Amino acid sequence: MENGAFDYFGKLDAMGGMVKAIERGYPQKEIAEASYQFQRAAEGKEKVIVGVNDFVIEEESPNILYIDESVAKQQSAKLKALRERRSNDEVKRTLEALKKAAAQEPKATTNGEISPANTMPYIVEAVRAYATVGEICEALREVYGTYTEVSVT
Repeated sequence: MENGAFDYFGKLDAMGGMVKAIERGYPQKEIAEASYQFQRAAEGKEKVIVGVNDFVIEEESPNILYIDESVAKQQSAKLKALRERRSNDEVKRTLEALKKAAAQEPKATTNGEISPANTMPYIVEAVRAYATVGEICEALREVYGTYTEVSVT
């Protein structure tokens, strides 16, 4: 198994590393193929999955949790109240500091590895100022953008 792992790492290295492999869709294709083979084996009962394709016990359907709109309204009201009582200037300041830290160029460490800026202290400060998870994520999206995976066929 160890040799198989090293062989796989060698394939990735030959492609120019993991980022290049992802850009070429290699891991996605590997995952899709493995998923397909697993599903075929399960459906053909070549692979027994207890409780799924063999030894299945028919039971009543489980109770499904339903959350009505009142919960969304309550959460929206709590968020509005938070934004009214916190220091929005402090939130803005901490989010700007986070964006600045995230935008820093990675630095070489003493052992030659590349190290990105540590954004965790800035995230903690934003949380202490009562910035929301959404606001923190949006600040990071402004710096890093979003990744959209290319469909692999």
